[in-house]
Amino acid sequence: MAILTELADIRRVLLEYRRIAVLGAHPNEYKAAYYVPKYLASAGYEIYPVNPVYTGQMLFGKEIIPKLSGLQQAVDIVNIFRRSDALDSHLPEILALQPRPKLAWFQLGISNDEVAKALSEAGIEVIQNRCMLADHQRVL
Repeated sequence: MAILTELADIRRVLLEYRRIAVLGAHPNEYKAAYYVPKYLASAGYEIYPVNPVYTGQMLFGKEIIPKLSGLQQAVDIVNIFRRSDALDSHLPEILALQPRPKLAWFQLGISNDEVAKALSEAGIEVIQNRCMLADHQRVL
């Protein structure tokens, strides 16, 4: 697969992929890990919040689960709100998903070329250091 940077590819992703696991989802409305997925939910995307600190709380109409392995359904995108240096620890968890997600989206300020390469080589598209909300508003 590929590491995507072109707006045409980002537009395709935003049009085609509808189920999003949000790794690092947060209940604080002032944090990007809250207002970005809230915006996406209001735009018709299905959001699955993942954060071990807030397990069991409700967010965007879904119960927060502690790990990606707890997903009960396939997702198209893993939208990541974690520090760049924490991505290595999430790589095995993402690769273990069956079926695998089509894309891993590292939010604005988050990049890790080694993890991106490993995901891409495993057949998962990657977007790094971009805000999904801003890109949605820009291309759609």
